Amino acid sequence: MTRWLPLALLLLPACALFHRPPRPVHAPPEEAARFSFPETGIPEEGLRAVPGAMVRAIQLAMEDFYPWDKKPPTSEGPEWECLYRRESYGVYAAPYQDDVILVSIVLEPQACGGRAVPHDMGALYAVDTRSWRILAVQR
Repeated sequence: MTRWLPLALLLLPACALFHRPPRPVHAPPEEAARFSFPETGIPEEGLRAVPGAMVRAIQLAMEDFYPWDKKPPTSEGPEWECLYRRESYGVYAAPYQDDVILVSIVLEPQACGGRAVPHDMGALYAVDTRSWRILAVQR
């Protein structure tokens, strides 16, 4: 037992390197209690069905494009913080060929309040849905 102790003491600090993605934030119970769902369920207007495979492909591409723990550079300044928010980007996805889904991530034109932004902010991903790997990225 004591011969494993030095190894355990060496590996323990390495555990700090493994970060789990943050859990979604929930509203406090009193705020959640004030919300009421529609009696008819999800409204038909604006309803979109997204197949599970497409959702997973989008998640893979977005996590690669903008990882959850990515921090904006301090040199950019607050006027460009819009470039470092996931909600500033639109996502388009379509089945391609041989179990591949193409996922396009593009900066929404209105994301930065009409400010001129770089046109190359985005990427096109090819995601293999058999092995759930990113096959290629075009930036």
